[in-house]
Parts: sequence; structure tokens; C-alpha cells
Amino acid sequence: MSIPNEHRLRKHSEFELVYQCGLRHFSQVLTAFYLVRVESGATDQELDNVGSVRPMGRVARVGITVGRALGKATVRNRIKRRVRAAVGKNLGRLTRPLDIVINPKKAVAEIDFVQLCSEVARAFEVIEQKAVPRPRQRTQNLRREQRPANGDRAAARKN
Repeated sequence: MSIPNEHRLRKHSEFELVYQCGLRHFSQVLTAFYLVRVESGATDQELDNVGSVRPMGRVARVGITVGRALGKATVRNRIKRRVRAAVGKNLGRLTRPLDIVINPKKAVAEIDFVQLCSEVARAFEVIEQKAVPRPRQRTQNLRREQRPANGDRAAARKN
């Protein structure tokens, strides 16, 4: 069982955003990084009135990364397949617009699949409970024309 396309994290920048701005949940067999997506524009009521099809911004997206330290390519691919199947079985537990990156540990290769599914389910439940939107930092989003010129910075330092 694979993860549907609308529930996948694909771009490197999306993974990096979750790593840098998100929170973490630690388990014996995996570490989950998560971030609540704050969508601008439509309200929750407007999104709920769209119909049975949920808009792209309202679904949870999951990405899986397996580092080289876990083994050779065949071992890493087997770990990814197992985690992907466990995520696919538990994807219905995620109801909020979250981005989640799962980093499995070496124990994933040896544990029973039922236990892996229960660990993923437990991680998703904890993430659903703890996830809160994080405020955006205004200083990073300033446009070039809004930033003070070089002379203004020096004058600001003197004052």
C-alpha cells in the first residue's frame, strides 16, 4: 500500500521547512518531525463548504527519509517500503493540514509489522494532539524595499 500523491511531501524545500521550523516526536523506532501548515486565504468554513473533495491545502502530507547509516540501499529500501505501508494504513488518523517527515531508526528493519503500524498510529495521535500553528517571523519576510538602506543601518546603530 502506498501513500496517495496528495499526501506526499516531494520537494527538498518542503522537507527542509519541516526540519527547521517544525517540532519533533521521538519513539523507539522512529522520529517524526511535524509542522502545521497555515494556509492564507480561505477560512475553515469556506473550505468545509467546498464539498466532498478536500482542497490540496487541507490534507496532511508525509515524507520519509532513511539515512545511509541504516544500511545499504537494499536495507534502506526495505525500511522505506515498510514505513510507507504503515503510514498508508494510518493516514486516516490525520485530520489537520500537517507536514510530517518520518525518520525511521534501525529497529524498524527487525520489528514486527503490526508493532510498526501501532508505533506510527501512536505517533500520528500525539502529533494531532500537540500540533499548533507556529507564528511566522516577520523579519524573514521583509521585502528588499522595506529594509533600511546601508546608511540608515549605520544611523540606527548610533542611536
